[in-house]
Amino acid sequence: MDTTVADTLIGTTIDGRYRITGRVARGGMATVYRATDERLERTVALKIIHPAQATNVHFVDRFTDEAKTIARLAHPNVVAVYDQGRHQGLPYLVMEFVQGKTLRELLSQRNRLTPVEALAIMEQMLAAIAAAHRAGLVHRDVKPENVLVAEAPSGGSADLVDAVVKVADFGLARAIEASTVDDSGQLMATVAYVAPELVQTGQADARTDVYSAGVVLFEMLTGKVPYDGNEPIEVAWQHVDNDVPPPSRFVPGTPQVMDNLVTRATRRDPSARPTDAGGLLSEVQSARDGIGVSHVETALLRQVPPGPRSADATRLVPAVPANDATALVPPVPAGTAYQASHRPNWARLPEQGGRAPSQPHRRSAAPPPGAAGFFGDRRRVMLTALVAVMALVILGSTWWVTLGRYTEAPRLLTMSQDAAKTAAEAQGFTLYVADGVYSDQVAKGSVVTQNPGPAEKIIKGDPITVNLSLGPEVHPVPQLEGQELAFSKATLEGLKLKVKQGKAVYSDTAPAGVVVSTDPKAGTELKPGETVTLVLSKGKPPITVPDVVGKNINEARQLLGQAGLSAAEEYEESTKPADEVLSQTPKAGTGAEKSTQVTLKVSKGPQQITLPDVTNQRCQDAAAQLQQQGLQVQLNGDQNQTARQMNPPPGSQVPPGSTVQLVCFL
Repeated sequence: MDTTVADTLIGTTIDGRYRITGRVARGGMATVYRATDERLERTVALKIIHPAQATNVHFVDRFTDEAKTIARLAHPNVVAVYDQGRHQGLPYLVMEFVQGKTLRELLSQRNRLTPVEALAIMEQMLAAIAAAHRAGLVHRDVKPENVLVAEAPSGGSADLVDAVVKVADFGLARAIEASTVDDSGQLMATVAYVAPELVQTGQADARTDVYSAGVVLFEMLTGKVPYDGNEPIEVAWQHVDNDVPPPSRFVPGTPQVMDNLVTRATRRDPSARPTDAGGLLSEVQSARDGIGVSHVETALLRQVPPGPRSADATRLVPAVPANDATALVPPVPAGTAYQASHRPNWARLPEQGGRAPSQPHRRSAAPPPGAAGFFGDRRRVMLTALVAVMALVILGSTWWVTLGRYTEAPRLLTMSQDAAKTAAEAQGFTLYVADGVYSDQVAKGSVVTQNPGPAEKIIKGDPITVNLSLGPEVHPVPQLEGQELAFSKATLEGLKLKVKQGKAVYSDTAPAGVVVSTDPKAGTELKPGETVTLVLSKGKPPITVPDVVGKNINEARQLLGQAGLSAAEEYEESTKPADEVLSQTPKAGTGAEKSTQVTLKVSKGPQQITLPDVTNQRCQDAAAQLQQQGLQVQLNGDQNQTARQMNPPPGSQVPPGSTVQLVCFL
C-alpha cells in the first residue's frame, strides 16, 4: 500500500469519542474507516458520506431514517449500527466492526464453495434480509461484497459451516413502497445480481432481494455469475430475457435440491418466487437438513479426539451401510427433532425457538435374558468415559477460547517498516501497513501506531496493522480563488488550518461572496493551526469607467469628473498631437468605486528638432547635414553655390520630417 498519500481524517477524533485509526474501504457514496470508541474502548467501523452526496438533502434524510430503522433490527446477522452524527457537515454512522472477509474475497480465494458451505452462508444471509423485510426495508444491493464472513465461533477461520455471516450496507435501502431509481435515474443495484423487474420498471419489493440472493447462491456453487457482457445494460437485459441456468450445468454432481433452490429464487416472474427472504430461508433450511447431516460433521464431533478401537468395542453410532461407505452419520428424515435442535441459534426461524419439537416416547427394547447385568455395567463404564471426555473437551475448549489461543503483540513502535515486518513475521504475525499518519516525534517511515498495541492480547497468527510516520504535518494552501466561502472554510479546516476573513474588495470578474485571493498564496506550506486569510469579492464596482482614449486632456478630465472619478496624468513623447490621451487605467467599461483615480497617459506631441546653422556652406553639403537629422530639404537657386539663407532660420524647433528651404547663390 502506498503510504505517501495521507487521508486527512486518519488520526483525528470525531465528536471527541471516535478516534480514526485507518481506512478500510472507499465506495461510490461513502468511505469506511476503522476507529476506536474511546468511551467504550472497542473497535468500530465509521462510515462517512462523501461531500457530493451530503448536498442531496433527500439522500441524507433517507440515509438517516434508515440508519435508525436498521439500529432497531438488532439481528445477529445484520451489521449493527451504534451511533450516528455529522462531522464537518458530513453525515456518518458508527457500526459494528466485523473481523473477517467479504464473501467476494472468499470466492476469489476458493473459486466456489461446497453445497453444504453455500447453504450455511445462505441461511444466515437470508435470516438477516428476512429481518429487514419484516421491518419494511428492501436491501436492493444483495451481492458478495455486502456479505461479511467472520471467524467461526469454534475458532476455525477456514470452517465456513460454523462461520458467522453478517449482511452490510442496508444504509442505501428505501422503504418498500419507494422507487429504486436514484436521483440521476440510475438503478441502485449491481447488474450481475439485478432482478428483471428493476430493469423493466425500476420498482423493487422483497422478491427483488430474493432474486439477487438466488444469483449469489448460483455464484457460490459455480464460481461465476450467470450472465456476462461488455456493457452493464447488456448484462441487465439478459436477466429479463433469460432464465438463470441450473448450477449443475456448470458443476456436474451438484445436488438436484440446489438446482431447485436457484431456479425457485430466480424466476423472472416475481410472483413465482418466494414472497420474501423468510420464505426462501425456509426452503434453504429444508434443503440443508436433507443434505447437511450426511455430508458434514458437527463442530462438537470434530473437537472430540478419536479413541482407540478394538474389534469388540461398543459402537456409539449405527454401522455404516455397505452401500453408503462415505456417510459419517445416517441421514435424518426431514421434520425430526434432530434437525431443529442441531441447527445453531442464529440460523433458526423465530418460530423454531431454542427447543426441539417433542417426540412420542418410545419404549426401549428389553435386553436379552441373562445379559442385563453385563450390558448394564458396560453402559455405565461407557457413560462415565463419555462424560469424562466431554468434560475434558469443554475444559480444553474454554481454556483455548479464553487464554490458550492468545499471546501478546510485539512492540513495533518507532521501528522502520522493514524492521517491524521482520519482528512481526519472526513471531508468526502478518504486518499490514495502513495509510500513514503525520508525526512530529517519529521519523518519517517509522511506526507511529500499531493495532493491537504492544503487549495487548492477540490471537496467534492474526495480522497487526501499523501506521507509518509521514513526518511533520504540513499542508499546502489550496487553490481557492473563485470558491464559495463555506467550501473554502471547510477545506481549510479539514487541513487543520485556521481561517480568517479579510476585508472584502470589488472585483470585475468574481461574483460577490466568492474568494478573490488568499494570504498566504496558494501552494504555501503551513503547519496545522496556522492561519489563512480569505479575501472575498463584493461584486462588480458601481461606476463604469468612460472611454477617454483619443480625446484632448481637457475633455477627458471633464468626462471623468462627471462620472465621479478623478484623473492622474502621465505625459510621454508620441507622434500623436500634444495633449491627446494615449491610454487609460482602468480600461473603459470596467467597474470602479467613487473617486477612483484613472491614470491617463498623454502625448507631449512629436519630438522637436533644433535646426543647425548651415548657411555659408556649399548647398549640397548643407542639405546632407539636415537630411541626416530626419528633415526634408528644398534647394532654391544654383545647387553648386553657397547656402546663403534658411527657412525656418537656424535655431528654430521643428518636428521630425519637416521641410527646410535653402537659398543658394554666390
